[in-house]
Amino acid sequence: MTDDHLDRWNAHEASAEAMIPIIGRLYRGKGVTILLHSRSLVNKSVISILRTHRFARQIEGEELSVDQTLPFLEALAELDLGPCKIDLGRLVTAYRTDGRGRSIAEFTAAVLADVTDGNKAEPQGPRDVVLYGFGRIGRLVTRLLIEKVGSGNGLTLRAVVVRKGGEGDLAKRASLLRRDSVHGQFNGTIKVDADNDAIIANGNVIKFIYSDDPAAIDYTEYGIDEAILIDNTGKWRDRQGLSQHLRPGIAKVVLTAPGKGDVPNIVHGVNHRDLDLSDPIVSCASCTTNAIVPPLKAMDDEFGIVRGHVETVHSFTNDQNLLDNFHRADRRGRSAPFNLVLTETGARSAVAKAMPHFKAKITGSSIRVPTPDVSVAILNLQLERETTKAEVLEYLRRVSLAGPLSRNLDYTAATDVVSSDFIGSRAASIVDANATIVDDDTAILYLWYDNEFGYSCQVVRTVQYISGIEYPTYPQLEAQDPAGAVPEPAGAR
Repeated sequence: MTDDHLDRWNAHEASAEAMIPIIGRLYRGKGVTILLHSRSLVNKSVISILRTHRFARQIEGEELSVDQTLPFLEALAELDLGPCKIDLGRLVTAYRTDGRGRSIAEFTAAVLADVTDGNKAEPQGPRDVVLYGFGRIGRLVTRLLIEKVGSGNGLTLRAVVVRKGGEGDLAKRASLLRRDSVHGQFNGTIKVDADNDAIIANGNVIKFIYSDDPAAIDYTEYGIDEAILIDNTGKWRDRQGLSQHLRPGIAKVVLTAPGKGDVPNIVHGVNHRDLDLSDPIVSCASCTTNAIVPPLKAMDDEFGIVRGHVETVHSFTNDQNLLDNFHRADRRGRSAPFNLVLTETGARSAVAKAMPHFKAKITGSSIRVPTPDVSVAILNLQLERETTKAEVLEYLRRVSLAGPLSRNLDYTAATDVVSSDFIGSRAASIVDANATIVDDDTAILYLWYDNEFGYSCQVVRTVQYISGIEYPTYPQLEAQDPAGAVPEPAGAR
């Protein structure tokens, strides 16, 4: 019996090992990102691939085997694909539902006819990106941009603008990128080119521009053109201040904080497709706004929301003091590692900007706590109709697995999770099923979120969309007929 389990594990490892080079060739050669239930398999280890397959238990109640997905991946390798995202989980599910007696290769070719041969999309990009600031969010966005550059079609981080920090500035910034107390070591190699004020990360040459004045920089002098600048300093939050970044070489500005005035607040997955792409300035709102808006939209779509209150239990941030000292805000001057600090949250006002048609009144407050990362938002909602915990959880589970919010909203049924388990989560928020409370027309949702990394992922998703590099995911199951059958393209027979 023991040998059977070990033999099966070894066989699964072998299948996962066989998947890695195929996934790499599709990604780097054709710009195809392979997913499994909305989770990328690009640059993943054998163990990570097996864990992602095991996650499929949340869908059908049984583990999705690599032996089931490998044949579909091999079929993909034989197709003339253009840039896109392909979800192996969707492929397997669609084939089980309506394979129509076709072989895996025949079925795969049929359902992906829209992105193969003469129908394949042309690669978009690369698109230059500049970071203004290199703090917590800036360095995590850097990691994500470098991770995604392998296809050659995406975003290219060309430069970082910072104030000179004194002797050894570049080496110290490289060290901060290389090692992080919360998120661990950088996945790759980092070299410092002091002569050219550059850091070379996994072959990506990143120029460091030292400046105190955004209006004094001509980015074309560095070979940068039509770039998207990501301001992660939060120093300017209105259109007038952010417009200083619209210098030669910069086409658009993205703010990693809630925008003020008429600056649109975008929450990827909820309102990013409503964005006027001609607007040169956009905000990605706050980490908490990104955490609560996707589940708010999901719940309002299905159950209707009359009113609600959000309480965030939020890790301390860099704007608080280590020891008691003067701070312009109330309470935040008190020692962050020693206290629970009551403070306000701007998330409730940002909800209205992200969801202008959302009529329910949302109030909110926040408690800063002595942890360095990962927060939890508690949504207390009065619904328009009565429901049950089972109905709410089944609905949210499905929303997290398929549909427009599947990249933004995650779900866990684990009984013993704590905040550190969600460090590195790429979702905007994760529904904690076991903490959920439903009583007639009242639902209380507990939503974990990595307020650093998860938010940084939302920023990069928004930048990808703005730049035209966000490709759709196939097979597009929303095109199914009511019986759930995947329609055959013309000529497929």
